[in-house]
Amino acid sequence: MCSSDLQLPKLERQLPVVLTLAQIEQLIELPHKLPREKQAPAWLPFRDAAVLELFYSSGLRLAELADLDVRDLNKFSDSVRVLGKGSKERLVPIGSLALKAIEAYRNAAKVTEGALFVSKLRTRLSTRSINNLLKKYLAQSDIPFNVTPHKLRHSFATHLLDAGADLRSVQALLGHSSLSTTQIYTHVTKERLRDAYDRA
Repeated sequence: MCSSDLQLPKLERQLPVVLTLAQIEQLIELPHKLPREKQAPAWLPFRDAAVLELFYSSGLRLAELADLDVRDLNKFSDSVRVLGKGSKERLVPIGSLALKAIEAYRNAAKVTEGALFVSKLRTRLSTRSINNLLKKYLAQSDIPFNVTPHKLRHSFATHLLDAGADLRSVQALLGHSSLSTTQIYTHVTKERLRDAYDRA
């Protein structure tokens, strides 16, 4: 028997970290609860709350969220047009709370065209700035692990499956080209059910 005949053991795929609904709520409420920084525009907490709400309620990738323009919003169908990986376009529904948060931010910041999310200097909010925004609020929370934009995406997908959404729908919402990429979330849901069963 030669070494080429040997089969390597399959490495277990690490399950994504998922926030609880209570942790998501805590994170989203923080922009309006914390004192505003000196010289920061009054609309900043509205923007931050809208970013966090939209991240969670849509499952967008970080770059997809940063690239959004005002014209991508469709208030009549409660959705947003997204240009994903490989320049694939998809229509993503967004929740009523996210829509309200975006509307409140746009009214406060007077954002009517161009980039949806802007910096203090009124330029497009960069992916790095959005990451920093998340880290800032995380430091003020009691969430015991590092939350990245991708973990909000994981949470979105897992909570949808927990609520009974089918895998194909979640695949379409996330913009995954392969169903196998989305299937990791079914394992998370099973693990969560097993934990709940063990605790009971």
